[in-house]
Amino acid sequence: MQKQQFMKDLQTIYDELQRRQAELNAYYDLLDKDKGHEKAEKLMTFFLTTLNIPRDSEGYMAGLTRLVGLREDALEQVMKKQGFSDRKIEMKKDVAYGFVSYFHTERHESLIQWIEEKDLLTAFYRSLIYGVHYVGQHMTLWQSAWTRQIINTINPQLTALCDNDEGQVFKMLKDKELLDRDVEGNVGDRCYSVLEKEGEGYTSVAYKNAFPKQVKGVSTALSQLVGRLEIEEDEVFGQKEQWIAYLSTLEEAFSHDVPDELIGKWAEVDRKWMAVKTPLQVGHPLEYYEDHYRKAVALEWDLRIVNPSLQEGSPTRENIKSFALLMAESLGRKAEETIARNLKQVDETQLYIGQPMLYYGAEFNGLFSAQVVPNDEVVSSELGKKIFAYADFVMESKKSKPMMKLSVETMGKDFVDAQRALIDTNPILWQEIYDISTVGHEYGHILWLESDTESKMNAQGQFKNIEEFKATAGGLMAFFGNEREELKKHIVDDVVARAVGLMAWREVGEVLPYYCEGLIHLDILFGSGIITYDEIIAIDYSKYDAMKEAYTNAYRDLAEHYLDKMDASKYLEQYVVKSEGVYLPKDENISTFVEYYYARYKEIGQETVT
Repeated sequence: MQKQQFMKDLQTIYDELQRRQAELNAYYDLLDKDKGHEKAEKLMTFFLTTLNIPRDSEGYMAGLTRLVGLREDALEQVMKKQGFSDRKIEMKKDVAYGFVSYFHTERHESLIQWIEEKDLLTAFYRSLIYGVHYVGQHMTLWQSAWTRQIINTINPQLTALCDNDEGQVFKMLKDKELLDRDVEGNVGDRCYSVLEKEGEGYTSVAYKNAFPKQVKGVSTALSQLVGRLEIEEDEVFGQKEQWIAYLSTLEEAFSHDVPDELIGKWAEVDRKWMAVKTPLQVGHPLEYYEDHYRKAVALEWDLRIVNPSLQEGSPTRENIKSFALLMAESLGRKAEETIARNLKQVDETQLYIGQPMLYYGAEFNGLFSAQVVPNDEVVSSELGKKIFAYADFVMESKKSKPMMKLSVETMGKDFVDAQRALIDTNPILWQEIYDISTVGHEYGHILWLESDTESKMNAQGQFKNIEEFKATAGGLMAFFGNEREELKKHIVDDVVARAVGLMAWREVGEVLPYYCEGLIHLDILFGSGIITYDEIIAIDYSKYDAMKEAYTNAYRDLAEHYLDKMDASKYLEQYVVKSEGVYLPKDENISTFVEYYYARYKEIGQETVT
């Protein structure tokens, strides 16, 4: 098969994915009395009845958010509103995971069968697709045990052991050598192991020994996938050797059982993965948001597909480089040396614009809107990164969701209508804004980092809680350095809507870094005067320059913080205080707004406007 035909087949699959996703997004029609959706109603009736959640509009919205949007937070909020205990919520969430994973796995199998029937792509890539699915099924079977052990058992024990003092938890983990180490013998920034009770204390155990049955299933599936690929040829891209090297190294990493050697093993996985440059990409365990204490890497597994018609160059890469160079020059020699290394990574970064095709494991609890990986900065300094941007996927998801009562109440109906109309009437402009804000965010992650930055700044466990702000602000800084007048208002609208919306996530542990990001944004937005609140958020676009100056000052301060590798908590404390376990704005007026918004979220967060 020629490459041209392969890409034509790929576009056919991409278009079919879009059609199938549109069918799924149409489930939200259930909430519209004038439309309705018989299939969605049957599914939701069974789902909500199983969970003992009322089949009213709020229950339906939460259920659809879980099934279609793959997010747990709305369902958890409804369960809290029903008075479920924490233990009962954990059990119900596990039941919901089983239902959702089964539903989506069936959809994956239907797509794979369709590809086989149409004889699309090549035998090599059809084998890859089938093998990824088989591995994914085993990752999904593992997910509940991973959550029970780390999130629901060990982490609450650690919190109680240290009297709810997170700083003491991190100190204890370091003092007792319960964190994985990198190849240099230093404490790593993530773990591929779990803690198990041993007498009065704990011991660190590799995934292989902590979850022997599940890891054996994954390893066997990977071995079988390698075997299938060995008898085929990649006649289109000539990457058979790279695929087999990557998947074989992945199997070795899963099968390794010495905790202090795991980061090194998984770094080799990332190196082999960076050599795979085909329009179909596998996502393996890379992120570590869920585990607040040890940063145990999540059980991600997916197959990603590019949109062949959306691979033209993005200006954001060059905009990031130009602003970062200018700022580094003003910050001195150390900054210039760090940014020179960072921009080498930016130049080497591979950009894939597309959407998830198959997904499993932890991703049944939420998909990324975009991602920049690997997180191993040693690997990235050698080989760069990959950025995945799911513009089509995000846009169609936003279009399908109903208008939320809380958004209208907080931002005003005119604002919400304008945001929704933009997607319908000017999708090209929406894509430009996505590129500036979301792709810019991913490039923003790369800046001001060295191999030991995260481990040195994370002594109090706060690194992620400022890193997401650094990323979004980096994208904004790139825009400020290359402004287009016609986009200014849209960029303001985007960051304001993001900041306010993130306030709903304050009790969702795995996305706490985004909530903290939102708190910093609100401090800057209110402080610059570009937004005020008097029963509704008002935006004064004439204060754009004041907002720009405030972001520039905050970002410059943040860059210096990273260069000095100061504890992340010191930066965060400029903007927030922790009160009874909850992060809140230091500014009393902003705090009043945040508290009111969250109270309303608990009351009407799942109510829609028809």
